[in-house]
Amino acid sequence: MKRVVVRGKQEAGIVEGPGPKAKEDWVVVKIHAAPMCTEYKAFAAGVNHDHFGHEAAGEVVEVAQPGKVKVGDRVVVMPQNPCGKCTYCLEGEYIHCQDPVDFSAFHGSRDGSATMAQYLVKQDWMLVPIPDGVSYDHASMACCGLGPTFGAFQQMQVDRYDTVLITGLGAVGLGGIVNAHYRGARVIGVESNKWRAQRGLELGAEAVIDPTDADALQQILALTKNGRGVDKAADCSGVVAAHRLCIDATRRKGQVSFIGESNADTPLRISPDMIRKGLVLIGRWHYNLADTHRMMAMIADLGPKLDNLISHTFPIEQIQDAWATQLSGECAKVILKPWA
Repeated sequence: MKRVVVRGKQEAGIVEGPGPKAKEDWVVVKIHAAPMCTEYKAFAAGVNHDHFGHEAAGEVVEVAQPGKVKVGDRVVVMPQNPCGKCTYCLEGEYIHCQDPVDFSAFHGSRDGSATMAQYLVKQDWMLVPIPDGVSYDHASMACCGLGPTFGAFQQMQVDRYDTVLITGLGAVGLGGIVNAHYRGARVIGVESNKWRAQRGLELGAEAVIDPTDADALQQILALTKNGRGVDKAADCSGVVAAHRLCIDATRRKGQVSFIGESNADTPLRISPDMIRKGLVLIGRWHYNLADTHRMMAMIADLGPKLDNLISHTFPIEQIQDAWATQLSGECAKVILKPWA
């Protein structure tokens, strides 16, 4: 089967390798849509992990035993390889599993572990059925395109009474606009990239503020009731300045969810930010597996509206162009097509 590799700094390629085999409750999925996430950073640095990707939608083509799926089922592949036995997995919070399966030890190699490939192998309980009438492309947004902010908004109970601030309008932040708008909330975006700012408006943001403006905070507050701040905020950038903007722009007793990965130290003032302002600060990686039916119902409802979240598609042979497009910043969610 074909899979993506990095050959050097900003140099990508395709290699041929053996396809995976079904084993116990692990089934083989033929990948029809592989959304691209942060793997472009390895491409930019020239770091080859040899097996790239963690998002996919496809068709079950081989099973080893009767289980939760059968050959021919159309499914979304959820990320990671959790144990399925710990408290977090049993509660649906599999993303936080601390005892994931050692893929190479269990299968004898890493073949079939990547989504930027023609086939993968995955536990059957990590496969979500795709409703009739929903395309593979749209269904694949149930992973990182819509998933992280969906989980955050579920936890914060975002609804039509809320004004929501979203900082960082990359693919995840743009997905956040889709999620918030679907729930009926007013959405204010924050983004300096003009292409992404415009796409945010097209997806339903009422306004998009440039964070490089000296009065960015004042502009946000001016869009809220009595200038008191937004009800809820979600940072999808991982940038310290954006963390502080979310905290400062959210009203008293509001909620802030941090979604964008960051290893930086963000200053937090316990008394004015937490005690006297009464903020609730949340870290959110993904969404609970029990909510997949809600996610798929939303995707079915949105239908063609999701086409604006998916800005580009590329056949797997054009991985060089696909990653270069991500590096340009002028894109939303990019999908790789292993069989195009």
